[in-house]
Amino acid sequence: MNALFTTAMTLREVDAGVYEGELNQHWTIGPKVHGGAMLALCANAARTACGGESSGLQPVLQPVAVSASFLWAPDPGLMRLTTSIRKRGRRISVVDVELTQDDRTAVHVVVNLGEPEHWVAGDSGANAAAPLLSANPVVDLMAPEPPDDIAPIQPGHPMAGLVHLGEGCDVRPVLSTLAPARAGRPPVIQMWARPRGVAPDALFALMCGDLSAPVTLAVGRAGWAPTVALTAYLRCLPADGWLRVICTCLEIGQDWFDQDHIVVDQVGRIVAQSRQLALVPPRLPPAR
Repeated sequence: MNALFTTAMTLREVDAGVYEGELNQHWTIGPKVHGGAMLALCANAARTACGGESSGLQPVLQPVAVSASFLWAPDPGLMRLTTSIRKRGRRISVVDVELTQDDRTAVHVVVNLGEPEHWVAGDSGANAAAPLLSANPVVDLMAPEPPDDIAPIQPGHPMAGLVHLGEGCDVRPVLSTLAPARAGRPPVIQMWARPRGVAPDALFALMCGDLSAPVTLAVGRAGWAPTVALTAYLRCLPADGWLRVICTCLEIGQDWFDQDHIVVDQVGRIVAQSRQLALVPPRLPPAR
């Protein structure tokens, strides 16, 4: 069964504005489908419903802001995506998407489509200028490519039994950043990722906004941490090569925690950002 990311994002139109897609077992965390993969698939449905990627003189429509509410966790397999165009604007269009499985809504998404930033480092052209201001923390923390001692998630890796995305993309986490943090010190989880066989695109960058393990590992809370809401921003299209990802949080409460991602491409541009609200895993009873 093909595990490539481009295959996972493939849609088949079954009715006007209604599509079918499939996220198989390669796009799961444990037994359930990965939230970031579902968010990217919904973004692709919205982009397709609103005209896809334009050509010629028209700007390319991309999912510049995607806000998802997760109602329940579907199993790997076929999914239906129903779209409703709420606005067609000169710069921004808005599309609602519902991802369902077995006639039950699993994810509700609002997608804002527009033209992302398209600056090029060192280029001062009117259509490719650098940001007016950037406080990008990733370039000082992570090299453009993973060091040789950072292993990919594959059979034998400590995370391979839980994170199955390694079949469809190359994910290389810094395991030391997943260890419990010192008291009062917020976690800064680091990893590199890229799809297999193709360059990263807008959808892959959005998926990377949900790539990290839960930051609750920093306080010794492992286990299922269901995401309730996730908003991701596509800032610009990534260059070919590795994407660098750092994941942080502001507060881990007794019941709720926040989790932020910043995704930076190989040339140092912020390509995606995200913030989610999720439930803290329960404290496990002490082993006897």
